[in-house]
Amino acid sequence: MRLRVEFTTEPFDLDEAPAHAVVAREVVEAAELDAVDVGPFGNTAEGRADQVLTAVDALLRRSLEAGATRISLQVNVVGEGAEAEGER
Repeated sequence: MRLRVEFTTEPFDLDEAPAHAVVAREVVEAAELDAVDVGPFGNTAEGRADQVLTAVDALLRRSLEAGATRISLQVNVVGEGAEAEGER
């Protein structure tokens, strides 16, 4: 199964990326995920379910430790089937 995670961390600072946003970016960029897209108002990453869930755990823990006061998160299943059967 493949998952896509979309997330934002707050509080926002349009002048300079806050520490929690930098940490969140580092987590998803270091994870073995596909199609990572980091932007000023939202971030997405896609990969195998186990990889995405591991990254989400690290993202939540490390971003909160770095000062995030809110993390909005959405996870969607983007692919299943014969190909994904071996990925569980």
